[in-house]
Amino acid sequence: MKITVITGDITKLNCDAIVNAANCTLLGGGGVDGAIHRAAGKGLLEECRKFGGCKTGEAVITGAYSLPCQYVIHTPGPVWHGGNHQEAEKLAACYFNSLSRAAEKQCRTIAFPCISTGVYHFPPDEAAKIALKTVMEWKKDFPQEVIFCCFSDRDRIIYEKLMKK
Repeated sequence: MKITVITGDITKLNCDAIVNAANCTLLGGGGVDGAIHRAAGKGLLEECRKFGGCKTGEAVITGAYSLPCQYVIHTPGPVWHGGNHQEAEKLAACYFNSLSRAAEKQCRTIAFPCISTGVYHFPPDEAAKIALKTVMEWKKDFPQEVIFCCFSDRDRIIYEKLMKK
């Protein structure tokens, strides 16, 4: 599997699927969640309403509407509470279940934001380790490329350093 790390706007990526660091309501919010909902348009919100929410670590897939990708995979990440409340396991589940949804649709490319590192306060270094480990352990045919689309150069540098190890 090819792994690419970039700094950029995930809503502009022309890949098969992008991942939304959603909240449990799936109805939009701040950060990347709000940006994806704004860029996709009202249709995304209407489709998300049909799910009635999503548990932390689970993932659901929707159409992309006005986005250049084909699908949006929504996964609510864990809120950081010091690291002793299964945060790492729940974050790994976000990546695993998102990869599973992508594989079900035979997506060749999937782009992830940095899940839970914004207002949910997951330490960026720890989150990147979990993301990379989960992706590197994925052994299925799809997806064939994973893009980590970081909002900041600081986050991109964390991923690049970890990938050199």
